[in-house]
Amino acid sequence: MLEELFFFTGLVNSIYLICIFLVRKKENLPLLQKVGGFYFLLAIPSIYGIFLIQVEQQSVQYSIFLGIFLLFLLLEGVYDFILKIPFRQNWTLLTPYLILYFVMNYGFVIMVWKNNLWAGMILLVLFIIQIIVNIWSHPRKPKLKTY
Repeated sequence: MLEELFFFTGLVNSIYLICIFLVRKKENLPLLQKVGGFYFLLAIPSIYGIFLIQVEQQSVQYSIFLGIFLLFLLLEGVYDFILKIPFRQNWTLLTPYLILYFVMNYGFVIMVWKNNLWAGMILLVLFIIQIIVNIWSHPRKPKLKTY
């Protein structure tokens, strides 16, 4: 049951982030603000997963990973929805966010991969697509003029 929960949560996470990055590319900020909040619903299966880990007496690494994912969701919520700060332009704020982003995605791939190679490969491919779409959809800053 736990492996299916990790795969489902990782799959929804990747697909949702890919969709968010595509909406961002279209510069549809009102739609992005409306659908962005639904991302936090992934906290529900994550909290349930922590409970399931205790019941099934699974390895503590599963709980640690889900804790990292929940911490990422918390930081995302604080930055984007509570404080509404442009943290992506501030390396001091952006660095912990990026670390959690990569560790969270890495964890989804590895935790699934070790029990099901094909499911892990699916999540790895989706993570690679996620990174490509994320880079592609980032707004470009105009080049500075040199005189």
